[in-house]
Amino acid sequence: MPDAADADGLTVGQVSTRLGVTVRALHHWDEIGLARPSLRTAAGYRLYTAGDLERLHRIVVYRELGLGLDKIRAMLDDSTADVPGALRAQRTQVAERIDRLQQLSAGLDRMIDAHERGLLLTVEQQAAIFGPRWNPDWPAQARQRFGDTTQWLQYAERSDSRGPEEWQAIADAMAGFERALGDAMGAGVAPGSPEANQLVERHREVFASYFPLTRQMQVCLARMFEADPGFAAHYDGIRAGLATWFRRIIDADARAHGIDPDTAAWQ
Repeated sequence: MPDAADADGLTVGQVSTRLGVTVRALHHWDEIGLARPSLRTAAGYRLYTAGDLERLHRIVVYRELGLGLDKIRAMLDDSTADVPGALRAQRTQVAERIDRLQQLSAGLDRMIDAHERGLLLTVEQQAAIFGPRWNPDWPAQARQRFGDTTQWLQYAERSDSRGPEEWQAIADAMAGFERALGDAMGAGVAPGSPEANQLVERHREVFASYFPLTRQMQVCLARMFEADPGFAAHYDGIRAGLATWFRRIIDADARAHGIDPDTAAWQ
């Protein structure tokens, strides 16, 4: 606030330092008539009086509260202006903005959690949704294997928006596919046949709930399903030898689309 030492006026630079506003802002407020210095030196330099500083101080406070310059002008110059009412309205807007920011913060926390964990489900929820053969360590293993890929980011961002009901629907779709897979193997469906190729395509469609799956990526997954003890036990638990048969029908479908399974890459 001004004091007796300001009687002869302060320069723009001195006011800028005292109030913590830029010289450019002070010049702008002068140009639009919001806060003009009352004095000028013989050389034409602006000088702000104690009264000018009082007005500037109020402008700075109102700006910090988020009020626009037109609203500030009305509050300072209109004797009929309802200043308490304007401040209450601004307080309401600030409270709404705080609420939006808190929601944004919670959303960011959930997104970070999804990127780090993959599944935003408790171990108990995972067991209830995915069944007794589900291994709760699989999401962590998947992050270690794929955490630096675009596909993991896609998976995490989809996971962020899903609750138990959405995951249950996905689990039901995958379980239905795996039953059909086991039934087809039991019925003697041959790799490369139309029936087998339809199952391969169905797998890509169901798996797309996690992230888009190219045929080359599907070949890589099939290799992992067969070689990884956990995944192999899962598929072989549905029907003995299913992990290997699943890999064979994916390989056959890949060859039909010009892809060499032996050189397929994660792309």
